[in-house]
Amino acid sequence: MHGRKMPATLRFMLASRRSELLGLEDLARTCELVTRISQLVHALQKERGYSNIYLSGNAAHQRQQLDVLSLEAEALEREVRLDLDRIDLDAVSTADKTRLFTRIAYALHSLDELPALRRRIREHAISMQDATATLVRLIGGLLAVVFEAADTAADPDITRCLVALFNFMQGKELAGQERALGVVGFASGYFRADMLERLEHLLEGQERCFATFSRFTSPAAQTLWQALCASETNINACRLRDIARRTSPGAAVEPQLCELWFELHTHRIDAMKQVETRLEQDLLQQCRYSIERIRKDLQSHRKLLDGIADMHAAAEQAKLFSVQASDLDTPPPDGMTAMVARSTLELLLTQSVRLQGLNEELREARQALDERKQVERAKQQLMRQQGFSEGEAYGWLRQAAMNQGLRLEEVAQRLLALAQPSAELAPARTLGQRSRH
Repeated sequence: MHGRKMPATLRFMLASRRSELLGLEDLARTCELVTRISQLVHALQKERGYSNIYLSGNAAHQRQQLDVLSLEAEALEREVRLDLDRIDLDAVSTADKTRLFTRIAYALHSLDELPALRRRIREHAISMQDATATLVRLIGGLLAVVFEAADTAADPDITRCLVALFNFMQGKELAGQERALGVVGFASGYFRADMLERLEHLLEGQERCFATFSRFTSPAAQTLWQALCASETNINACRLRDIARRTSPGAAVEPQLCELWFELHTHRIDAMKQVETRLEQDLLQQCRYSIERIRKDLQSHRKLLDGIADMHAAAEQAKLFSVQASDLDTPPPDGMTAMVARSTLELLLTQSVRLQGLNEELREARQALDERKQVERAKQQLMRQQGFSEGEAYGWLRQAAMNQGLRLEEVAQRLLALAQPSAELAPARTLGQRSRH
């Protein structure tokens, strides 16, 4: 800067780019945490699966494998906690971290209860359904951290990666819940009507999550996913679903089928992890690329602003010399000043156009997250106003979407738009009651 002070306009323009870089570096650290959480979630999903088969009473020999998986999950949990300990909470002042940190606090609270749950599982002091429900809530809390990270990201390219990863993780979690449900059904010899309905909900949820993932993912991850869908493991899993659909009290199957179901769906979920790992790599690579790009931009920006500042200083000197050397009635030459003003204005316009483009790209990437939030809020509203369970609320939304030929998200949006409960919701109680039988 040649020992002189840069004009205020230029200093704030430079500060804007530095702020953008700091935001990206902070986002990159959050993304590293997200990938660590992704690995922990997968470990907990595996542990949950073996807990289910162990508690079913049909596979006591799985105890040793369950212990191994618990140790693996504990090691990954320690890594996540170390990542969280590195966050300087006293230095954080960003308002958009409020929801993210709240989600982290909730997830940590659930993790604190995990050792007691593991003891109860080993002692057969908890039912398979209750153990599964507890682990579903725990994993759901961790997934909520990933969702908030995506929802607060300000870089559109990174946001797309986070949206793809979150939706794939959510779809894989629903696949894990499907595995747990199948173990219960086959261990009983048949699937009750409510279990079959739950199975269809889980399948539809997976389809929606994987469709959103496909919209935002990289070609490499999409290729892996398509190969998985065409695999023999996935085809055999579909066949076993058809067997589940045909079971009834009068058409029971051998309980040992629960182990075959478990093996097939475990292979399917392990294959999904390969896609998930690719998404983690895409995310971290995009973070590195975005940071490197903004650093180069900042360097070029600084040089350009230095050039404008030099022009500004020369213009000020020319004006001073002109005032000293001319009559008071003669206006000083302002060609240099006008050139500085034009250069500054052009730079400001370029920056504004760039930020506007980023906002539009970010809005598109966040649309999938907004739609998900609307569905969740609509479910909560039905649960609160109509007394539905979560499954009944989802069933009502799904049925309404089918009846009206709308997407689930559109029905949720219309429901939330109603200021007061409408008479149109009256039949919902009947629908919810039917879903119980």
